[in-house]
Amino acid sequence: MRLARDSRYAIEALLVLADRAPGEFVDAREIGQEADLPLAYLHKIMRTLAEGGVLESRRGRGYLLARPPEEITIKDVLLAVEGPDVFDGRCLFWREECSSEDPCELHFKWRDLRPQIEATVGGTTLAEVHAAQASAGA
Repeated sequence: MRLARDSRYAIEALLVLADRAPGEFVDAREIGQEADLPLAYLHKIMRTLAEGGVLESRRGRGYLLARPPEEITIKDVLLAVEGPDVFDGRCLFWREECSSEDPCELHFKWRDLRPQIEATVGGTTLAEVHAAQASAGA
């Protein structure tokens, strides 16, 4: 379960949107400036998040959260960006894929941690991350 840089960028972009009023569309350029993300790369990520049901997009208007931040989990984001196998076939350690049939040296640990990590990100909302970020910056 190696997460791509896309996941970090996605969360950072979503935090910008979580800071906005419900229903407010925000242009990708503004999101990129506020989150200090490269615009060309950001467009790809935002498209992926829209296809994954995390965002809504309107040509010429920008993006907004598809649901309130209290209803979007980090798991939703990871599934949209990384794909449906993010908690299944990917190894946290050295291999792209490890399994019971072809385990890496630490497979026994990853096998035990995977459900805990999935439960943690599944129970962590964008609103919680936003609140933690706001209190850390205060």
